[in-house]
Amino acid sequence: MPDNLNNIINILIAWLAYFALHSALASLAVKHWVAVRWPHFSPHYRLTYNLAATLLLIPPLWLLHSHQAAAPLWHWDGTWRWLMDGLALAAGVGFVWSLRYYDMREFLGLRQPFPTDQGTHLSLSPLHRIVRHPWYFFGLVIIWTRDMDPAWLASCVAISLYFAVGSRLEEHKLVMELGEPYRRYRQRVPGLIPLPGRYLSRAEAEALIAATQASNQI
Repeated sequence: MPDNLNNIINILIAWLAYFALHSALASLAVKHWVAVRWPHFSPHYRLTYNLAATLLLIPPLWLLHSHQAAAPLWHWDGTWRWLMDGLALAAGVGFVWSLRYYDMREFLGLRQPFPTDQGTHLSLSPLHRIVRHPWYFFGLVIIWTRDMDPAWLASCVAISLYFAVGSRLEEHKLVMELGEPYRRYRQRVPGLIPLPGRYLSRAEAEALIAATQASNQI
């Protein structure tokens, strides 16, 4: 039992370290520091950031994979298994479908000016009219519909906390960039979990986008 507990603590520490570094590298302060210190490298920052974020996933995932699983906390069987797998599959399909509304070359850093915070415009896909962070929502569905042991539970809690905190950090930057229209958007649409009655119609979304564009021209 002590070894299992130590392993779980190590997994939790690895996730928290990853999330702290991930957030720090995404901060405006670090981006601006890189732009000033290495201006020739700064156009490639987004691509480098994505590569680093992928490589830095290896330690927590390796610890999780090498952990000797204890007795499961719960295991989905029968109808519940079909339901949980169906929800996870739907989340995966939703994620793939959502890619059509992103410029993936820009997202990956293959085509993106630096700093990334300049010239930001509000873009609301159909999913963004229902939840502010659809990718985080899909991620939550996928991780919480799996069979659960203590190590995976610790990972799910850490990931969920990061989604909650990380989304707030992202939105702090978006409020600075987009101003009042984004504040109105936050008031109308939930952050991580869709809620009944809290969504934007297509006309309301278009009005917010127009308001953002007008404010950027001032």
